[in-house]
Amino acid sequence: MSVLVTAPVLIPLATAALTAFTGERPRLQQGLSAAGALAFLAAALWLVAQVAETGSVGVHFGNWPVPYGIAFELDRLSGALVLVTALMGGAVLLFMASEAAPTPTHPLLLPLVHGTLAGVAGAFSTADLFNLYVWFEVMLICALGLIALGGRRDQLDAAFKYLGLNLFGTLLLLAAVGLLYAATGHLNYQALAAAARAVDPALLHALLAALAVALLLKSAAFPLYAWLPASYPTLPTPVLALFAGLLTKVGVYAVLRTLGDVFMPAGANWSEALGWVAAATMVAGVLGAAYHWDIRRILAFHIISQIGYILLAVALDGPDGHAAALFYTVHHIIVKANLFLIAGMIAALAGSHDLRLIGGLAQARPALALLFAVPALSLVGVPPLSGFWAKLLVLQAAFEQGRYLWGALALLVSVLTLYSMMKIWLEAFWKPHPQAGVDGAAWQPRQAALGPAWMATVGLAAITLAIGLAPHPLIAFAQEAAATLGRR
Repeated sequence: MSVLVTAPVLIPLATAALTAFTGERPRLQQGLSAAGALAFLAAALWLVAQVAETGSVGVHFGNWPVPYGIAFELDRLSGALVLVTALMGGAVLLFMASEAAPTPTHPLLLPLVHGTLAGVAGAFSTADLFNLYVWFEVMLICALGLIALGGRRDQLDAAFKYLGLNLFGTLLLLAAVGLLYAATGHLNYQALAAAARAVDPALLHALLAALAVALLLKSAAFPLYAWLPASYPTLPTPVLALFAGLLTKVGVYAVLRTLGDVFMPAGANWSEALGWVAAATMVAGVLGAAYHWDIRRILAFHIISQIGYILLAVALDGPDGHAAALFYTVHHIIVKANLFLIAGMIAALAGSHDLRLIGGLAQARPALALLFAVPALSLVGVPPLSGFWAKLLVLQAAFEQGRYLWGALALLVSVLTLYSMMKIWLEAFWKPHPQAGVDGAAWQPRQAALGPAWMATVGLAAITLAIGLAPHPLIAFAQEAAATLGRR
């Protein structure tokens, strides 16, 4: 059991090492990468089954007792996120086998991708505040490598911007962790929860403020989100989808885990401020998306907007809000990653990400138009897709608590999200391609082998549709996860 609890971290780390050593043998490297992704997914499925049955599984390294030993613990919240991390890793790696992915691939691409998966899984699995910081650092190092991997000027510029703002967040996070340790004498979540109750409330709130700012920066929340649209669009499609699906969600998870679980009830005092930050994040993100014409930038700003919804659910303190946050996170990871993958397919066929330079895909590739509609309408919140239930849970929690302004803003942002998705649909799919003949001659898309890309995107769209048509198992799982938070 103890080995399997650490499998979501050990498997990606081992795969990263093996693929790094086999960089000069691409076919072997790709085979090892695929095997590692499948093993990661199998381990995650087994652990979620165990968590659903027992409530939590954990291990203390070196048999050191609590609170001295470093601990991994998977409960329903972290287990669900580890599973969706493994799912995203598999989908992205499958997509890389198509011609919609950049070629030739760099020998360090796969090691860095698996290193990123290890960092994300480690952050979800750890039960120790300092180790949460360590896994953030693992993600930062791998992310910087992936952003700068191509060596283009725009990528190096993006890497510098990503490093600058995230380094500030990293230093602030480390300072907050160190000061919390000085105030409580503990880093283990369980021990911190008990020790924090004896800390002077004014001091504790000051420390939680520093911790929250650092984690909100990692989440790309308002006004600390500028690094995301400045860096993400320079990434190749599969890496961009991986980043969009997972990295900011680790920051949101950390906000929920700390303020909504470990440091309850003190963390509840921050719900008002967090709610207004969430509202501003929703509005700022959707307005940024409405401004741009590049599909990648539109979708990048929608990451920010949707992070606002999840933070709003966290701010709606209590089981209903926290259940909505988990459901929304799972939904958004799948939908957002899929949208970026489909955007890569659009660019591979039309030759550009700029909506002003493409078009005609509805006639040339009607199946792609239908495929795009599934995650796009889910992002908006149209029934019966997963996004409808995600937004419904958030709105129900908001209106039940009398947060009518927050709920109204969430509805308004959904309308503006529809505008952005319609903009992509009309420009990329409906209008004729600019290169179409003046006499109405049909435009023909580029030829590209997209078989693996279709498998990845159709699979994710099927999951989105399945959650939408049968939401109750995930809702029940999320409610069970939320019921355990704040009871340490």
